[in-house]
Amino acid sequence: MSFSRREAAQLLFAAPAAALALKPGLAAALTPVRPNSKWAGVQVGLNVPYSFGTRTALSAEQVLHRTVALGISAVELRIQPIEISLGLPQDLVLGPAPSDYRAVYYPKGDSPEILPPAPGRTTITQDYVDTYKIDAARRRDWRLGLPIRSVEKIRRMYDDAGVRIEIVKFDGINDFEGEELDYMFDLAKAIGARAVSGEMAIPAIPKLAAAAGKHRFMVGLHNHLAITPAMWEDAFRQSRYLGANVDIGHFLAGNQTSPLPFIKQHHDRITHLHVKDKTLANVNVAFGAGDTPVREILQTIRDNKWDIQATIEYEIPLDPAADRDAEIRKAIAYCRRCLLG
Repeated sequence: MSFSRREAAQLLFAAPAAALALKPGLAAALTPVRPNSKWAGVQVGLNVPYSFGTRTALSAEQVLHRTVALGISAVELRIQPIEISLGLPQDLVLGPAPSDYRAVYYPKGDSPEILPPAPGRTTITQDYVDTYKIDAARRRDWRLGLPIRSVEKIRRMYDDAGVRIEIVKFDGINDFEGEELDYMFDLAKAIGARAVSGEMAIPAIPKLAAAAGKHRFMVGLHNHLAITPAMWEDAFRQSRYLGANVDIGHFLAGNQTSPLPFIKQHHDRITHLHVKDKTLANVNVAFGAGDTPVREILQTIRDNKWDIQATIEYEIPLDPAADRDAEIRKAIAYCRRCLLG
């Protein structure tokens, strides 16, 4: 029996999660056509499940099924789906840490613990901070009791489906200490990734540099508007294992200049890109409609044969009734045209 990609995706979504859980050969059996999003030597990936509009609602199985249906063959996978599939209690499946929000707006570490309200900013209350700290401590205990080898089941499931987990994204990376830092690196290695990523907060860089050096494993420091090239360059000097997860849209809007010169200069320290199109006024728009030089960046990676995953991060606001996957397909198709045109 054979299935089209569309039929396979429908079957996978219809099947009970318990029946699907961690069966390595299932995805391959139901999807005889393996996904391929590597064009002209450039691996185009997808930030998941964030691009699907969630961080915490999908398991690793559900993320994989949707990724395969889109024809994507490499991902930056957030930690939440992985841990959901490994049995993390639902009440401990946490979103961004308060420290992540502070890093976005105050990467130098000069923020108050509770950010003042601002337009477009998630409201953080003292109750939220207190509750997060309690739940994060419980989650840490769960993590430290997890046999790391159990992660290999997810690796085999993704491998069987033809999807590479190249980067694992952790929320709260700047809060981790000691054994939880070890857990982060050990899990990423076991799942077959080549880097971890997290929000860039300058006070935590020496700690991350030491841990990355200990594990000899790359950390991609992610930028929002406040991150400058000089901040990354200072981090690079602290460890050969600290790199940049360059969000090209945030770079453009935050620095009011193209990220291409930085990418050219530091291509060997870039773990992956977040590919989106923004205007200089910091508005997310359809690929090709903004000021971000998406085409030029993709073609520069292609022409220089750099091993940099071009990770689509879809965050254009959509009407709740919109077909999100159809819109993501448009972004994928745009990147394909850029590389093959």
